[in-house]
Amino acid sequence: MSGAGSPEIEIDGTGLDIVIVAGRWHDVITDGLIAGATRVLEASGARYSLVRVPGSFELPVACKVALDNGADAVVALGVIIRGGTPHFEYVSSAATDGLTRVALDTGKPVGFGVLTLDDEQQGLDRAGLPGSKEDKGEEAAAAAIATAQLLQKLRAYTFE
Repeated sequence: MSGAGSPEIEIDGTGLDIVIVAGRWHDVITDGLIAGATRVLEASGARYSLVRVPGSFELPVACKVALDNGADAVVALGVIIRGGTPHFEYVSSAATDGLTRVALDTGKPVGFGVLTLDDEQQGLDRAGLPGSKEDKGEEAAAAAIATAQLLQKLRAYTFE
């Protein structure tokens, strides 16, 4: 796992169907996030597919449809870079709140890999690219798998 203090999580996605939903905006950073998520999903044994949406604002609706259509989890990947207008705050809030709502409404995991950045370099440092300090795509996929595993255990648990 990347990032200081990241927990070590046993990754076993066997039997899970996971959809990576990624924005098309800023393809260099997003492609790095997708590569990290794909590596984790392949290594875990999960079945996965990739769909692309125009940007981070569109992530929640596509994730909801994927989960409603049978996916066990989704990995939401996107890039939002601060500009000189309030647009950054609107899109960041809409993506975060929307993805949270999708997880709560469906009861299924959403691996959150939406980078909110002050500048492009921050994204390059976090996208799992050569020379990156972190791999947020990897982390989002690992979180989706770990949460799906946990939810399966909770749903099978019998309270007496």
